[in-house]
Amino acid sequence: MFKRSSWLHLRIPFSFFLLPVYLFSLASINEVNIIYALIVFIILHLFLYPASNGYNSYFDKDEGSIGGLKKPPKVSRELYYLALIFDGLALLLGAYNFPFVVMLLAYGLVSKAYSHPLIRIKKYPFASWFIAGFFQGFFTFLMAYVGITNGSTSDVLSPQLLQAALLTSIMLWGSYPMTQIYQHEEDAKRGDITLSLKLGILGTFHFVMAMFSISSALFTLYFYTYYSISVVVIYFVAMAPVVAYFFYWYVKVRRDQSSADFDSTMRLNFISSLSLNVFFLVLYIFF
Repeated sequence: MFKRSSWLHLRIPFSFFLLPVYLFSLASINEVNIIYALIVFIILHLFLYPASNGYNSYFDKDEGSIGGLKKPPKVSRELYYLALIFDGLALLLGAYNFPFVVMLLAYGLVSKAYSHPLIRIKKYPFASWFIAGFFQGFFTFLMAYVGITNGSTSDVLSPQLLQAALLTSIMLWGSYPMTQIYQHEEDAKRGDITLSLKLGILGTFHFVMAMFSISSALFTLYFYTYYSISVVVIYFVAMAPVVAYFFYWYVKVRRDQSSADFDSTMRLNFISSLSLNVFFLVLYIFF
């Protein structure tokens, strides 16, 4: 019914990179209802995120590489409708819980405002950085919690839960500019002045270094306060491959800035997401 190019622009495998937020939320729940956990996983990673990806692709009409697609095919009007169908399916599946479905709707509307030419939050460097990190982190963490527990928004007001949700945003605020580092030319051509474009290539690396240091210190404090020193040690072991690859890549980019390319960015994203996914699974299963 829909062209292969439209399905490709949904970039469903790219949802893997946002899986750590869901898994951290899952690990923060004492008694998990497996059915609800599976439903929320499907809603977020198979429908909500792909809908946002497709909607973003439709209005961006990128000719160069984008997250999850090295050579994106040309978009057509049907991609717009496919993205809306996926949004609708996310809302339909989430209708078992009213606060949850309202949060899904809010996320979808913000993601559309991010890309739509009438608003296009994406063209404002600091607003887009803050909003993307907030909604993909703090907001999604609490949204997943409400969906998995089939609770209400009042259930998310504990200090520990709010701290964990905030940590996910701090983590994403740190990594988000790195996802834009290979798109400077195309973003500038469209008039999207991203934070990474503002910072420059080396400036983006330095910003990410600083934010990662802050994020790691806060995660350490959180895990030491609410779990144990053993969890802190496991966290640093899990992050070691990320740090190692990041500095390896940083040295390459200092020698030749053309090394700040799509393949290297996706490799860092994959290593980072895999490390965090494994860590949060360990946290969920054993702690």
